[in-house]
Amino acid sequence: MKLSFIPDSLGYLPFEDMLDTAQSLGIQALEIPTGNWSKAPHCSLDELVSSNLARDNYLEALKKRGLELIALNCSGNPLAYEMDMAVTQKTFQLAELLGVRKIVMMSGLPPGRKGDATPVWVTTSWPPETQDVLNYQWENVAIPAWRKLVKDAKNCGVERIALENHGYQLVYNPETLFRLRREVGNLIGMNLDPGHMFWMGGDPIEAARVLGEALYHIHGKDSRLERRMVGANGVLDTKTIDRYAERSWNYVAVGCGHDLKWWKEFFSVCRMAGYNDYVSLEMEDMTMPPLAGVKTSLDVLRLAI
Repeated sequence: MKLSFIPDSLGYLPFEDMLDTAQSLGIQALEIPTGNWSKAPHCSLDELVSSNLARDNYLEALKKRGLELIALNCSGNPLAYEMDMAVTQKTFQLAELLGVRKIVMMSGLPPGRKGDATPVWVTTSWPPETQDVLNYQWENVAIPAWRKLVKDAKNCGVERIALENHGYQLVYNPETLFRLRREVGNLIGMNLDPGHMFWMGGDPIEAARVLGEALYHIHGKDSRLERRMVGANGVLDTKTIDRYAERSWNYVAVGCGHDLKWWKEFFSVCRMAGYNDYVSLEMEDMTMPPLAGVKTSLDVLRLAI
């Protein structure tokens, strides 16, 4: 396995300054966000899709620093919002133009019934109407939309779409990933992000074993359940992430939630499961300056990998 980096945490730096910083940190590969829930500080999607010169300059800037572009990330909700679907489709187009074969994104989440505007994440089997909501989301929206998305991605030369196991998504764990995969095919697999699975009560090591050949990508991200807070209130927490001192769990720099031994075992099991591709550091710890969090996380990930 090899280490890559999602540079949104360095979004305060202009593109070429970010590249210089990445190079100075010994990073050799990047996963670039293109929009939707990312502000995409280092990618002008419309310009790159429309301009040969812009694409040539972009790739040349990466090349002269020895940086490989290994994936495009367009995480958003294409099942609920037309604008997010448009960014997703443009990202497929850009992937073809840049020769990128892997897309990282989320499954999306539909509203609960036709005519509604707000996505609904069902996390319990009761009250009974939850089952009607789930049936509508899967059968009426997600499966038809994803069959088309898979077809469109294939037409753009995309070979793998790695869906992130994020909360407030229709696909948020291996079980839901396999349900969609049975319906739309093996172009989709999972982007296993331990940081999400920890707070949802799962075990990323067990998830890697279960996923096997459906493990398409890994995000190197950590989270921590906060003692006293989580004990009293549980893991369901709607406070915004900037209120980290009050929350039941937080995203933290890699190693600040789970130690080096845990990460070594995790990567070992991922290799047993057949994964030998990139691990993209995603740094979202708000308790330290972004660059400090990146350096802290890189130290742990390098030792573990």
